[in-house]
Amino acid sequence: MKFGVVVFPGSNCDRDMMDALRDDLGQEVIPLWHKDRDLSKFSTEDCIVLPGGFSFGDYLRCGAIARFSPMMQSVIQFAGQGGKVLGVCNGFQILCESHLLPGVLLRNANMQFICQNVYITGEEGRALKIPIAHGEGRYYADAATLDKLENNNQVIYRYCDENGLITDAANPNGSTRNIAGICNESRNVFGMMPHPERASNALLGNIDGREILKTLTAKVLSLA
Repeated sequence: MKFGVVVFPGSNCDRDMMDALRDDLGQEVIPLWHKDRDLSKFSTEDCIVLPGGFSFGDYLRCGAIARFSPMMQSVIQFAGQGGKVLGVCNGFQILCESHLLPGVLLRNANMQFICQNVYITGEEGRALKIPIAHGEGRYYADAATLDKLENNNQVIYRYCDENGLITDAANPNGSTRNIAGICNESRNVFGMMPHPERASNALLGNIDGREILKTLTAKVLSLA
């Protein structure tokens, strides 16, 4: 399988993601420029990644302009055909703006940019220390959408403390129900605010992110 990483003007985590997938997970990675449209090298067995950063300077709203780029039109079609898509931080915002995932990402509850290590919990079954770096990371959706996400097991990560307890104090940005990441109902589109690619190499002093990337890669492989 292959991973395509989309590069927008303002992306600043594209190289981090490429290095993590290629060097730490041993996957084939192809960079994709936002003005291109061609995804002919990819099949629905592959995965397109939208990395973190400040696409188009975050003008208007985070991800709102990137949603209309030529490559995103192809990515939306790719996802509709069952192709796998992963969005991290700004990539998550773009997925929500594109309506590939429900809900929105709002300004952090403290109205400040947050850059720190946090803990999240998911299918790995333990608290994982992963960096966040965002000003608009507070996930929000109406009650009906949140209940649907819960009932369909579409919440893939929640903010927690170092012991794995999901508490208000462990929620860094005020996200509704401590949500840090979700997937779509078909389980082929995944989005999360924390940056696993920034915690996937031993030289960084933390490889918990590698476990997350392996889990998401395993999800992609299991859907292929």
